[in-house]
Amino acid sequence: MKVLVTGFEPFGGSAVNASWEAVRRLPDKIGGAEICKLRLPVVFGEAGAILSRCMKEERPDAVISVGQAEGRDKITPERIAVNLRDARIPDNRGNQPQEESVVPEGPDGIFATIPVKRIAEALRAAGIPAGVSGSAGTYVCNDVMYQALWSAGEMDSRPAAGFIHVPGLSAGENAPEEKRPGMDLDCMVRGLVIAVEEITGYQ
Repeated sequence: MKVLVTGFEPFGGSAVNASWEAVRRLPDKIGGAEICKLRLPVVFGEAGAILSRCMKEERPDAVISVGQAEGRDKITPERIAVNLRDARIPDNRGNQPQEESVVPEGPDGIFATIPVKRIAEALRAAGIPAGVSGSAGTYVCNDVMYQALWSAGEMDSRPAAGFIHVPGLSAGENAPEEKRPGMDLDCMVRGLVIAVEEITGYQ
């Protein structure tokens, strides 16, 4: 079994992106599953196109895209991607689409095909803060989730696909209280390992 896991480059003036920092630290095998890792640009359209090409080349059994949700304090599998680009801030190429479709011929929304509720429950059982999120938003994270699900639906193998948001990196207990929200990197990595185990059935 092969699982493709993606994270993002830094954006919005940050020096690091917690999603890629966690993804790149994943082991190359989790249970019996081979883990392929891919770093995506924070660019509308381009990130999804790169992921779609990689899916066709690697033929994974599952695709997990990971993004950073600054301000959250828990890991949140996303339930649905919406067919909408509506950017609050520009992406890393200066694009700031408003009220645009991700895939013009696509449906308004596509549900994740990974077990989002089961993943959240398994994370909480392991002592990791987690919860199901209702939507991946309308920025590049949602763009990638929608395009991954759309591409998976066009593949004969129909890989499971979905998106997981992680918090920003914790500033540590010595940081001012307003800068503390986030999560320890080791905790994020352990959470993603558990997510892969739930998706693949390898414990």
